[in-house]
Amino acid sequence: MNINIILYLSAYLIAGIPFGYLLAKQFAGVDIKNEGSGNIGATNVLRVVKEQDPSLAKKLGAATLFLDAIKGIVVILVAKMLGAPESVLWTIAVLAVIGHCFSAFLFFEGGKGVATGFGVLLVMMPIPALIAIAVWLGASKGLKISSLSSLIGLVAFLIASYILYPEVPGIGSHAPIWIIAIIIFYKHIPNIVRLFKKEEGKV
Repeated sequence: MNINIILYLSAYLIAGIPFGYLLAKQFAGVDIKNEGSGNIGATNVLRVVKEQDPSLAKKLGAATLFLDAIKGIVVILVAKMLGAPESVLWTIAVLAVIGHCFSAFLFFEGGKGVATGFGVLLVMMPIPALIAIAVWLGASKGLKISSLSSLIGLVAFLIASYILYPEVPGIGSHAPIWIIAIIIFYKHIPNIVRLFKKEEGKV
């Protein structure tokens, strides 16, 4: 089998591992797909587990955030070590986000793609990603609304990527970045609706 196909499949399947769901089930006995917002990401893990154990909630939330970010990074780093070209690395980045958001292990449901998205972008475009993470952290502190902070961070990344990389090295196009951004925005549509209705919960 072609090495690229193996990398693409690995990216999709590894990124599809629902760490938030598994950690909440294992350590808190909670099915987060049926609690809170029903999302498998760190924010919902934190919000749901906090009701029974605030200290455990912080640990599980942090672990979910880390693992969701790292699962996108691992396959890209392996592909880099194998000398894969930029086009293959960007395809892996996109497939990792798709894998997390539409997981084969959850009947093609999944998370919002923020941690995995920022994870892969941190490898592919470190400076725009660090700018975005700083904006995201600042917005989180000020607004206390996870979804809105994530979307503001994503917009910051898009702007920074165009300023710092008018031509994306190796592929000459921002297309994969836009695909990742559109998936993340799409997964946040329920949050955006709640924001307009002023119903979005704070963390």
